[in-house]
Amino acid sequence: MARQLDEQIAGRFPVGQRLRVLDVGMGQGTQALRLARLGHQVTGVEQDATMIAAAREALAAQPEGIRERVRLVQGDGRDTGVHFLPGSFDVVLCHGVLMYVEEPDPLVAGLARMLAPGGLLSLLVRNGDALAMRPGLSGDWAGALAAFDTTSYRNRLGLGVRADRLASLTATLAGIAAPLHAWYGVRVFTDTAADDAEIPQDLQTLLAVEERAGRTDPYRGVAALLHLCGVRG
Repeated sequence: MARQLDEQIAGRFPVGQRLRVLDVGMGQGTQALRLARLGHQVTGVEQDATMIAAAREALAAQPEGIRERVRLVQGDGRDTGVHFLPGSFDVVLCHGVLMYVEEPDPLVAGLARMLAPGGLLSLLVRNGDALAMRPGLSGDWAGALAAFDTTSYRNRLGLGVRADRLASLTATLAGIAAPLHAWYGVRVFTDTAADDAEIPQDLQTLLAVEERAGRTDPYRGVAALLHLCGVRG
């Protein structure tokens, strides 16, 4: 996903431009810190106290030059209008958040308002068109059969959450003046790997395969996650 995001940034902005990035639902700050290391000015928003504490700890371990490029805000991603002015950011990330939001359209619309004209909106969502893949590949035939007719599922944490369909999100992005520019699949072949699985020795080859599949039909359509990139008109 990081490679996909970097590809989109490189295709939209001049090389070396310091971008204003908003990472909503940043978790422990993995992407926020990565982009700060690349020279960008990053604001991270996270509601969960444990996650933002982990992000602050990770940030504190960074060199001063990186620390001064990151601002952390504890708050709900649906309240971006409370904290920031419209058009304040060049790039807005919302990765792994929409599945926890019952009505995602207002959140996505609020994120789009944060973008300057020509800005990039990056969404990572659970693929509602491929919910039967994980149970099917695991031999859970009853679970696979039930998954065809729903966008609800239970994640690896045991929480009941929701998925998004590509067509629905494409329509949403068009309706908020940030139409879909590109989309990728994420975790095409590796979704059934155990959380504690050892990192394979040929990791770079694995990443190359996943990256290729994530941009290639028909493979990307059955990925566990979808990475959608919209551009503010």
